[in-house]
Amino acid sequence: MPGSTNGSTSTKTMGVLTVGGLVAVTAYTVALGSNGWLWFGWVVLGLITLGMVATRSA
Repeated sequence: MPGSTNGSTSTKTMGVLTVGGLVAVTAYTVALGSNGWLWFGWVVLGLITLGMVATRSA
């Protein structure tokens, strides 16, 4: 099934982006101080990733 492979790849990519975003936001916070918009953006990205995982497994 080509569709399931593509969905799996995009979900893994979103997971990597989410973890990378967490590392970047944490590094920014340590270096320059907290920025609420960055954390808000990361939470939204995480929720989108969780939604993709939940839809794929359903």
